[in-house]
Amino acid sequence: MKWTSLYFLGYAVFMVGVFMALWKFGVLEDIGSTWTMILVLLTIGIGVMIAVANGGRKENITVDSH
Repeated sequence: MKWTSLYFLGYAVFMVGVFMALWKFGVLEDIGSTWTMILVLLTIGIGVMIAVANGGRKENITVDSH
């Protein structure tokens, strides 16, 4: 779990680079601001899912009730 935030941070930096490249090439202007925001939300959601899936060991917690 300790690497999940670092993994997501790296993914976020990568996606910022991708969006900056798309902006520089004029792709984001062609698709409009609404679709750009939809793409941003989708990439953040995918990043969260990947970060959680690769977040470390999955353990079961048992609770003793007496």
